[in-house]
Amino acid sequence: MSIDHDRLFKELIQTFFEEFILLFFPTMHEHIDFRHLSFLSEELFTDVTAGEKYRVDLLVETKLKGEDGLVIVHIENQSYVQLSFPERMFIYFSRLYEKYRKPIVPIALFSYDTVRNEPSTFTLPFPFGQILHFQFFTIELRKKHWRNYIQQDNPIAAALLSKMGYTENERVEMKKQFLRMLVRMELDEAKQRLLFGFFETYVKLSDEEEQQLRSEVNEMEAKEKEQVMELMISYERKALEKGRKQGMKHIVQAIARKGIDVKEIAYMTELSEEEVKQLIEEV
Repeated sequence: MSIDHDRLFKELIQTFFEEFILLFFPTMHEHIDFRHLSFLSEELFTDVTAGEKYRVDLLVETKLKGEDGLVIVHIENQSYVQLSFPERMFIYFSRLYEKYRKPIVPIALFSYDTVRNEPSTFTLPFPFGQILHFQFFTIELRKKHWRNYIQQDNPIAAALLSKMGYTENERVEMKKQFLRMLVRMELDEAKQRLLFGFFETYVKLSDEEEQQLRSEVNEMEAKEKEQVMELMISYERKALEKGRKQGMKHIVQAIARKGIDVKEIAYMTELSEEEVKQLIEEV
C-alpha cells in the first residue's frame, strides 16, 4: 500500500502548527499571533498546460502581532523531486493571492530522501532586465541531522527525526531518543499516537533492531526505563489489537460474501451483531 505522504504531513503540521514554526522559523514565530488561527479549506488548482491537478497542502489564516490585517501561511510538503517545483510554488502564490487578497507566507517542506540543493526562488529574467523574482521559505529535512534536535522537547522535532539525515546503523539509537522525547513531553494519548504513527511509518525497525532497542532501554536510569518500556508495550498492544481486528474483518467479510446472515456470523465468530455489521461495512 502506498503512503499518503501529504496527508500524514498535513495532519502532523496542522496539529502542531505553532511548534512547526517555532522549530524551523523562530524569527517568524516571534511575529505571529497564534491566538488567531484558522485552517482554510483545501484549494485545488488545474495546470492547463500540463493537464494535471494539484491540491495545496495546508493553508493557515492568522495575524501578526500588533497588526489588524490577516495573513495566510501556505505550507507545501514536497515528497519527490520535481524540477518545476519553484514555478508551481509561484503559481500557487499568485492564485492564492488573487483569491484572498492577503499577504501570503509560502513555505516549502522537502521531505524526500535524496540530498540535493533545492532552489528557493522562481525568476523571469530577460537580457534587458529581470521581470520577476519570487522567493519562498524552504526546509530540506534530509540535510538536517537528527542528533541536533533530540534535546528539543518539540513534537514536530520528534516526529521529523524519521525524515532527517541519519545512517542505517543509527536507526536504533534514533528511535530510543524519539521515545525519550515522547516521555519527556507528556502529551495526551491522541497526540502521542499521532507522533508514534508518523515516526513508525518512516522508520520501521526489524525484529533484531527491536531486540537491540529493548536491551538499550533496559540500561536506562530506573524511572526513565519504566516510562519508556510502558510506552513501547502500550503501542505493541495497540498494534496487536489492530492486527487482530484486521484479521477478523477479513474473516467476517469472507463469510458474509457467502450469503450468511449477520446473526449467524455473530454466533460463529463470538462477536456482537453490531460488531459484525461494522466489520462488513468497512469494505
